[in-house]
Amino acid sequence: MIRYIRRAAALCLLLLLALLVNAVRIQVFEAHSLDNNPANRRDTVARYAQPRGNILVDGQAVTGSKDTRQQLRYERTYRHGPLYAPVTGYASQTYGTTLIENAEDDILSGTDPRLAPLPFWNDVTRSRQPGGRVATTIRASMQRAAYDGLAGRRGAVAAIEPTSGKILALVSSPSYDPEQLSGTGQDVTDAWTRLNGEAAQPMLNRAIRQTYPPGSAFKIVTAAAALDSRTVTDVDAPTGIPEPYVLPGTRTTLPNEAGGCDGASLAYAITWSCNTVLAGLGVEVGLDGMLDMAKRFGFNDSGLRIPSGVAASHFDTRMSDDQLALSSIGQFDTTATPLQMAMVASAVAGGGDLRYPYLVDRTLASDGDVVSRTGDRTYRRVMNPATAQQVRQLMIDVVTDGTGTNAAIDGATVGGKTGTAQHGVGNSGTPYAWFIAWAQADNTFRPAVAVAVVVEDAAADRADISGGGDAAPIARAVMEEALRK
Repeated sequence: MIRYIRRAAALCLLLLLALLVNAVRIQVFEAHSLDNNPANRRDTVARYAQPRGNILVDGQAVTGSKDTRQQLRYERTYRHGPLYAPVTGYASQTYGTTLIENAEDDILSGTDPRLAPLPFWNDVTRSRQPGGRVATTIRASMQRAAYDGLAGRRGAVAAIEPTSGKILALVSSPSYDPEQLSGTGQDVTDAWTRLNGEAAQPMLNRAIRQTYPPGSAFKIVTAAAALDSRTVTDVDAPTGIPEPYVLPGTRTTLPNEAGGCDGASLAYAITWSCNTVLAGLGVEVGLDGMLDMAKRFGFNDSGLRIPSGVAASHFDTRMSDDQLALSSIGQFDTTATPLQMAMVASAVAGGGDLRYPYLVDRTLASDGDVVSRTGDRTYRRVMNPATAQQVRQLMIDVVTDGTGTNAAIDGATVGGKTGTAQHGVGNSGTPYAWFIAWAQADNTFRPAVAVAVVVEDAAADRADISGGGDAAPIARAVMEEALRK
């Protein structure tokens, strides 16, 4: 009898061991695949079982959470949603996350290990901490000035603090309210379909995800290349580049909107935006020199993150001389995001030193303890300080005497460059209006801000849209708010 009891006990022990092994297999080796199984809603339910941490602007929350008392309990809410949508992105129970909501999701959802009281605490307990907070670099008054300045027109504004790389404003217009996408159900699906179907593309982040031909605003890059390479040694000396200028290897002549460009100096050509002079100088610098300078400013960088990914601005690596001439005035295949063109102005304002742009100043735990802080760092030394000083003066002349007088601000030194970029078949489309600029308060040693504005107004007459007319007043309003600090 004892023998049968022993056998039964041994069998029970074997079965118990099998159960333990199977439990270990499921909980350790298959846990990840089970967590990611679309049929497993436990993680989704847990994700929305507590309020999401907030995104801050000037220390104030621009996001929140709403208790729906449903299975997916807390939905995201947004304060001034359209104003800050290009910064926050959306956090949707149906469509996922974008922009800061995506890049800082671990902090905001409470799953980041740095929020836990002990190392590996979240892994062992399978728990979440209260959602942390993300403090942005955005200045509310500058964001509002940019948003109001665009007034619903298609376009974008990006503003950077040249000495640190902090992004002070990031606006895309027209915008949308991300709260419409927060939950689940037919209303959310209908909003998604409507927003994605609109011709104006309100969900497109034009500030960092849309590239445009930069037009004459790119002439600042060409001027820097000409000076840094010593192709031009005296900005006031005649360049000898004729008007009309025949594109190399073709019979096509390049027009000028301004007068007096025949053989004009670099200083005159920038002040009045002579196409012929800058196109000719780009060819004289050569493809290698122009490409090197464009890369130093950030063109062709597909890895730029702020922390969200930024579309790569483009300058061709292989071109004929006629194509190079057009590229040197921001045409042909040259394209740039508004953030990239703000980086161009920032490098000039910063004495040739371009700081890496960033949007998140720091992340914090729910109790306010700092989890991480973004330190400013150099992106590249774009040009030598002497070149930067010369280009600074060229941009100042544009505002004081040339095409950018609408950007002038009392009590501050302002440098700028207008741009009117052609596009469409045979340049038939309405031009994009550009203005890039920087501002420095009088009696200070540091520039306060560098800004880029692009306006694409399909309703405007061709003769009525220009960087100086449409974009410069918006840039001025943003810079005035920066100077109030």
